Amino acid sequence: MSYSYQNPVSSPEESVLATNKVLRSTYLMLSLTLLFTALTAMISIKMEMPPFAWYVHLAVAVGLYFLVYATRTSILGIFSLFAFTGYFGLAIGWVIQSFLVRYTNGASLVAMAAGTTGIAFLSLSAIAIVTKKDFSFMGKFLLTGLIICILAMIANIFFAMPIMSLVISIVVALVMCGYILYDTSAIINGGETNYLMATVALYLDIINLFLALLRIFGVLGGDD
Repeated sequence: MSYSYQNPVSSPEESVLATNKVLRSTYLMLSLTLLFTALTAMISIKMEMPPFAWYVHLAVAVGLYFLVYATRTSILGIFSLFAFTGYFGLAIGWVIQSFLVRYTNGASLVAMAAGTTGIAFLSLSAIAIVTKKDFSFMGKFLLTGLIICILAMIANIFFAMPIMSLVISIVVALVMCGYILYDTSAIINGGETNYLMATVALYLDIINLFLALLRIFGVLGGDD
């Protein structure tokens, strides 16, 4: 997810070349980090790692994010990015493991969530790339929706309402789909020129969409 647009001034030819380079580098790095996440998730599942306390997870995730940001213009940024995505793989591994244990069709639910996420990402990315539409106007709406979802999640910790959890997951999935359009558009239209930060933005969109879909499929189609 990316929240700022800055349009640099350059010649049309330079702008197109720079955009294509950032886009190629972003998708290459995104593919590698997703594969690395899958690897660390499998390690987490194999080792049956216990869940992280929410405050520990938040502190580590935020810390690694700012590490990527601080090193985004150097070679160290690549190592920071893999540390960030590898950590998320360990955390996601526990979520997947919980679904495999809780539901008899847990493996199918995970596969469905992953497949649906892939289709959604490719489709939305294609729309943004082919149309070259500027989706920056969605930024404030998406950020507002994200904040509302976070507050609703916190509230549901106390209420523990399954229907509320389902609604939140649906809204999160829609917001992440919007962010895929928004962040891809930012690359195409010059709003994001650093491929590492572009990778982080799309990576978080994909991971959060996957987790939201996994929760939705678990509620609607999980066999206890």
